[in-house]
Amino acid sequence: MLDLKAQHEPLNEEIRNAVREILDSSRFILGPNVSLFEQEVAAYHNVTGAVGLGSGTDALYLSLRALDIKEGDEVITTPFTFIATAEAITYVGATPVFVDIDRLTLNIDPSKIEEKITSKTRAIIVVHLFGQPADMDEIMSLAKKHGLKVIEDSAQAFGAKYKDRPVGSIGDAGCFSFYPSKNLGAYGDGGMLISNNPEISEKVKLLRNHGTTGPYQHSFIGYNSRLDEIQAAILRIKLRHIDTYNRKRRDIAALYTSLLGNAVTCPVEKQDRTHVYHQYTFMSDKRSDMEKTLHDNHISAVVYYPIPLHLQVAFKYLGYREGDLPEAEAVSREVLSIPIYPELASENVRLIAGVILKALHT
Repeated sequence: MLDLKAQHEPLNEEIRNAVREILDSSRFILGPNVSLFEQEVAAYHNVTGAVGLGSGTDALYLSLRALDIKEGDEVITTPFTFIATAEAITYVGATPVFVDIDRLTLNIDPSKIEEKITSKTRAIIVVHLFGQPADMDEIMSLAKKHGLKVIEDSAQAFGAKYKDRPVGSIGDAGCFSFYPSKNLGAYGDGGMLISNNPEISEKVKLLRNHGTTGPYQHSFIGYNSRLDEIQAAILRIKLRHIDTYNRKRRDIAALYTSLLGNAVTCPVEKQDRTHVYHQYTFMSDKRSDMEKTLHDNHISAVVYYPIPLHLQVAFKYLGYREGDLPEAEAVSREVLSIPIYPELASENVRLIAGVILKALHT
């Protein structure tokens, strides 16, 4: 699905030098690179605070902790996402409440949120799935009306924009993953929380380091989730290239759409949004034929996600049944993601599209 070596090669020497400096300094935990990377990410998103963490999942969990979401509370989110989005809700003892998606964007449908709000609802976790910004104006309006917090799961959307505002900077907190396959990927796990609320940022800084307020002084039970210094140094180097990487992804996506647009349902970018195509995901009722043909031709193709979260065994206790969220269920039977990464050559894009078209006409 992607070639990490192709991205690494041009940066190889710079990254080796950065890692060597860290090894020589022996400052491996919460060193200067973490601090500088936090400042650079905050500046990129025009927010006041950024906190480096161990993973995107930790960012979601600690954002809920910082917002005092707890047992007995409900948090609304989408069923069509990676499980970490809803897992984090359960970590604090709260209950995930799933709302169906908009088939056009594959993101949560704002028009269906209000009917799921109860006296127990405390927050909404919005996912900018595959790099596609969600409908933030409508969601923020609903949150304000009902006094709810908004957390943006931007794990797949670093650099995406909604009406010229970077995703992650619009709600109360934005959460990012730097898993190696992400648009901005580390060479291991990593994550970050950003916020314009200093109270949230400062609380997460304490939470990530065992609730430490001074040498061996702990004001509350915290957690161990610190972005590694070596990963921060690597990410600082790659951050300088993120806009170029995303622009190339968008160019590749445009080429795919021009080639496949008459044969399958291609991703749509709404007006005033910048989709960064962490995945290029289209839909077709002939998915299985295409998937098999692609694999037969040694081309990767992955289904993200074959089972919506409300039908996963792990969430059986919530009582959802097939048919409860029909759009998410229908989409899960039709979506297929194909290779997309900045270094993917246009001739290979055309080759992949040709195999897909051949599968549809055989």
